[in-house]
Amino acid sequence: MEPFYSDVYQFRGTHYDFGYTQGNHLKASPILQNREKQWGPKKDRHFIIDPENYKRIMAAIAPAILDEIRGLADALNMKMDKAFRLFGGYYLEFVRSGCSIFTDSDYMVRNYDSHPKGYEGRYLLYEPTDHGYAVIGPSMQITGRIDGMNEKGLVMGYNFTHSKKSGDGFLCNMIGRLILETCANVGEAISLLKEIPHRHSFSYVLLDQSGESYVIEASPRQVAVRKSNVCTNHFHLLDEENRYRQEETREREQRIRNRQQFTTNPYEAFRVMNSMKYGVFSKKYDAAAGTIHTSVYFPKELKAWFVIGPDRKPVIFDFREWLNGKDMHVKRVKGELEFPEPFINME
Repeated sequence: MEPFYSDVYQFRGTHYDFGYTQGNHLKASPILQNREKQWGPKKDRHFIIDPENYKRIMAAIAPAILDEIRGLADALNMKMDKAFRLFGGYYLEFVRSGCSIFTDSDYMVRNYDSHPKGYEGRYLLYEPTDHGYAVIGPSMQITGRIDGMNEKGLVMGYNFTHSKKSGDGFLCNMIGRLILETCANVGEAISLLKEIPHRHSFSYVLLDQSGESYVIEASPRQVAVRKSNVCTNHFHLLDEENRYRQEETREREQRIRNRQQFTTNPYEAFRVMNSMKYGVFSKKYDAAAGTIHTSVYFPKELKAWFVIGPDRKPVIFDFREWLNGKDMHVKRVKGELEFPEPFINME
């Protein structure tokens, strides 16, 4: 097992100032440099975007995020076209990943499964003073969110289905950010998911303070909604969009159902996902399907748990207290993974 960590950032202010502050952090971080190395000669294939079309779409949905990207560009002395490609969360290719989610009426537990070399190790609390809701959760591509919860108690996590037959549209991480920053409840989030263009096929799991949990199956071609409390990496309604091989994801889904029916509290539910002994936590890192973090969100209490690696006690974030002005003392969440290379935020 090797040591890993995720840095914790907290910010209150306008989107432009948030972007500028993040840009200054990135100057002293290896994240952008390491990501460029990873993409290598393939980066031109990744960076396919029409800036004017992107600005038009974002201006209609979340114009403040455009200000955040401008702040990033100014701090990094970067042209806007490149900033849109790096931070816009639109049109880019996506690396295959796993992921498992279980919800109860009071909480969501989520395992994020992917390749550690692409994980940027940033956990953010951001309260905008211009537009949008405050959000807590881990980031992807700086501006996107892997999972999270907003100040209204809306919780979101997503699971990969496939990236074949992709279309012009937003990536999962930016879709996650748009949901959390612009939607107050599950109903509004479902409407947004039906409205926006999707680059790839993902399931978006939603829970709010009503206690009702929904899985939204979204592809570049169609969106379907079902009520469920378990989600892995296959669609139930849009079966024609599934990958050919579904044995592992269906077995994992059933394993979660079998184990979680005996849990009596959130910590037991968390242990089912985070402990090696239950067969849900994965070590398949080389296949981009190893569990990196486990998140738990409590929409009614506005609390979040977060760990890196297996069999850890969760770091607890009281989001309600933070929204009331009390800063977090946690600067870094540490853990261990059975993988020899670091996250891209680590030297």
